[in-house]
Amino acid sequence: MNFTDRIAPQIRHTDKISTIQVNLGKICNLACSHCHVEAGPKRTETMSKETLHAVLEAISAHKFGTLDVTGGAPEMNAHFRWFIDEAAKITPHIIVRTNLTILLEKGYEDLPKFYADHGVELVASLPCYTEENVDGMRGRGVFEGSIEALKRLNALGYGKGGNLVLNLVYNPGGAFLPGDQAGLEADYKRELKSAFGVEFDHLFTITNVPIGRFRRSLEKSGKFEPYMQLLEANFNPNAAQNIMCRAQISVGYDGSLYDCDFNQMEGLKAHGAKDIFELAKSGELGRQIVFRDYCYACTAGAGSSCCGALA
Repeated sequence: MNFTDRIAPQIRHTDKISTIQVNLGKICNLACSHCHVEAGPKRTETMSKETLHAVLEAISAHKFGTLDVTGGAPEMNAHFRWFIDEAAKITPHIIVRTNLTILLEKGYEDLPKFYADHGVELVASLPCYTEENVDGMRGRGVFEGSIEALKRLNALGYGKGGNLVLNLVYNPGGAFLPGDQAGLEADYKRELKSAFGVEFDHLFTITNVPIGRFRRSLEKSGKFEPYMQLLEANFNPNAAQNIMCRAQISVGYDGSLYDCDFNQMEGLKAHGAKDIFELAKSGELGRQIVFRDYCYACTAGAGSSCCGALA
């Protein structure tokens, strides 16, 4: 069944918009097999300072409670530090989504302390607590680098249950749904603490959305249709009540507006203001949400969002 037909009419429209998620570009030091952004070292798309200024104007105009910064590796945007400096003056909650390994690269080693000084919440991708699985998805040596970055963050006070929040993200290593979020969090905490002395606050489980590189890998292996059937068969109306697109607006590197980062990668623009420049001057945030069948990934099982399970 078409996804839109499964969604109750009252939740096809946005609720109060509290989060602005900003994609700073597709440049990344990694090229992960599951990446819906299809980011990598050879990509050149990046948000300009002019567009970042408009984002700041929109934050001030609409009083967004949360700024959620993503990429690519958002840290690789040339204006990243300036942007965080300015955003910290006008919004109480900044999230940066990091791949961890960038924090070890030359020219970026100062970022852990920069994050701590600005009280930035970190959401770090670590799709498993074993080296074999992580390196299989993200490249050789990524697990080792991720652990080293986590240790550096812990040394600054991140992940200790205090004000410096460090959350990890798990996503499945194939065409299946994530396990129970609480159970996986307990496993991660036990294994990372015992093996490496690493601590973190919470684990978010995120279902792989069948777009980008992940979709192509599914199609190549003949698993695309079975995976779509799995997502649809596990539709959870309780999770659907809490889909993240109802409470956020997503900004592309060129300033275009979307309901979520996944629609952004598919080029499905949001209704309403055409770009961040217009949004900064417009008082209207409410809109009908643009759905596609891959949205079943957000409502399957316990649900999925950029902050983990929904039900």
